[in-house]
Amino acid sequence: MNVRPEQLRLYAVTDRAWSPDTEDFFRRIGAAIDGGATFVQLREKHMSRENFLDEARRFVALCRSRGVVSIINDNVEIAIEVGADGVHVGQSDLACARARALLGPDKIIGVSAHNVEEAVAAQAAGADYLGAGAAFVTSTKGDARPIPHAMYRAITDAVDIPVVAIGGITEENMAELRGCGLDGVAVVSSLFAAQDVAAAAGRPRRNAVRFAGARRAGCLRGTLGAPPCIAE
Repeated sequence: MNVRPEQLRLYAVTDRAWSPDTEDFFRRIGAAIDGGATFVQLREKHMSRENFLDEARRFVALCRSRGVVSIINDNVEIAIEVGADGVHVGQSDLACARARALLGPDKIIGVSAHNVEEAVAAQAAGADYLGAGAAFVTSTKGDARPIPHAMYRAITDAVDIPVVAIGGITEENMAELRGCGLDGVAVVSSLFAAQDVAAAAGRPRRNAVRFAGARRAGCLRGTLGAPPCIAE
């Protein structure tokens, strides 16, 4: 496994929609890192390969200079070319096993999962961590359907690799995920849409650290007691 669970407490996934230009976009990424993000995913679904390549090079250089993990969404070729730490693939993207064959044993591969079957299959195919969700209704992916929170407990019980929740997570609702055995949360709009991105990162990171920890020891992966993950 190429990922330590504590690296995933606050996983920032970029969203260009909130930036008027490229300089502001990278300023926000830097602010997210300042606020406590230690895992950052560059997600671009509507950009030419040339522009994405240039952006990815700058992104990886920024992450490397700040000592955080750089992940490229979906595009394994770009990740290899720019020397990113790894990739994240969805269920409809390149298969995890193929990504592992291309990237080799040392790069990080994250896989989206929506149920236990997908989670177990991803782990068997060589995934280093899972992004499970959607946790809540989200505007980032219009076709994402929230999964019952009890499904998180089932997923984290079924696999040994770290699991983060993603999808519509905010500072206000993330407490609902306590007791689900998660290692952290991935945030998008609630982070990059904020006027003060560093502050917006710091608060959920502190909350995530409180409820994340060693899931095998009990209900939570952490030191605070909490009720069981509530089924919806």
